[in-house]
Amino acid sequence: MSIHTFSSRDFTRDVSAAKRATVDGPVFITDRGRPAYALLKIDDYYRIAGQSERSLLDVMDGIPGGEGIDFEPPRLKVQIQGASFD
Repeated sequence: MSIHTFSSRDFTRDVSAAKRATVDGPVFITDRGRPAYALLKIDDYYRIAGQSERSLLDVMDGIPGGEGIDFEPPRLKVQIQGASFD
């Protein structure tokens, strides 16, 4: 695993290059020559954090201040008409 370093300016100019560099390992983004941020692939983050990938349902259920998100879609009133071949 190798570590890549991008200055804030280089990161801003070429975000795609920084994202591609995460294949080899973490990318440090520096601010005035000092590491300020780390960019990781999400799989690496989950591995480090000891978590498995969260589903959308898990995320929705974990919203603070509630018991998830209640969603009741409105019922559609659709009238089907037969086709006429005149």
